[in-house]
Amino acid sequence: MSCLNTSTHSHPATFLLVGIPGLQEAQYWIAFSFFIMYVIAVLGNVIVLFIIYNDLSLHEPMYLFLAMLAVTDLVLSTSTLPKMLSIFWLGSREIGFHACLTQMFFVHTFLSVESGILMVMALDRYVAICCPLRHSSILSVPAIVTMGSLVLARGVLLVSPFSLLVLRLPFCQRCLISHSYCEHMAVVKLVCGDATVSVIYGLFVAFMVGGVDLFVITVSYAMILQAVLRVPCTDTRLKAFSTCTSHLCVILSLYIPGLFTFLTHRFGHNVPDYVHILAANLYLLMPPMLNPVVYGVKNKQIRERVLHIFNQKGIG
Repeated sequence: MSCLNTSTHSHPATFLLVGIPGLQEAQYWIAFSFFIMYVIAVLGNVIVLFIIYNDLSLHEPMYLFLAMLAVTDLVLSTSTLPKMLSIFWLGSREIGFHACLTQMFFVHTFLSVESGILMVMALDRYVAICCPLRHSSILSVPAIVTMGSLVLARGVLLVSPFSLLVLRLPFCQRCLISHSYCEHMAVVKLVCGDATVSVIYGLFVAFMVGGVDLFVITVSYAMILQAVLRVPCTDTRLKAFSTCTSHLCVILSLYIPGLFTFLTHRFGHNVPDYVHILAANLYLLMPPMLNPVVYGVKNKQIRERVLHIFNQKGIG
């Protein structure tokens, strides 16, 4: 049965998502680990948001950025996981053309926002460690709101052309997406016309987001490392290293699978499809799961408030 929309003779009425190519028999069981990661991500980020919202003493730059990161993680994971699980468990592979473009917009926009927030969090740590006396004046609440708004606006403005460019391309009879969600390049590969503009624009966005953010993060942590090594107090150095290490774990969980996915789409023709798709799924699931765990467990204030809430419930 053709999935071509006969009213336009250009856009499919629906796409069919394969899931994990090569692992269709095993993906039913793989989905359980994805579901557990999703539950941890949702519960963890909701708890972090609840604690920061209700505790006025946590309305500081680091925690406000963490709240932004938690909202981003919730949107990012929820925009993909429910549909992904319906593919793995229910065999519901169909997704409408416009629903696919909407999912693509949310996935790439909030991946951009996630990267941007990690960048401003690195800048926050740099200012806190290297310019502690000016931290509150440089990163005031209005400045934080402005930075968050700019990060969101950058994501929306850069990613919106993805969908607009795809709308102008013919798809002929091809509608089978070898992926678990509507990823930009996976959709563009179905085009039977010239998709050069979409491919080049995708490279431009990857450089403007991943390249710029990773450069700023690298420079920030290099300067933080220099400042920390000059501190005479061993305990202060260890505390700063611990904070930076937790940040770097989250950053690597986003950028390493993201870079692998980006390069595989364009150059990794010999990489098995299931390896590529699994990495792409982890790219969306690992950071939302790790962020509340890393920041919650490593952060004394949040950890104490979580324990206080559970102790109160136990007493009640």
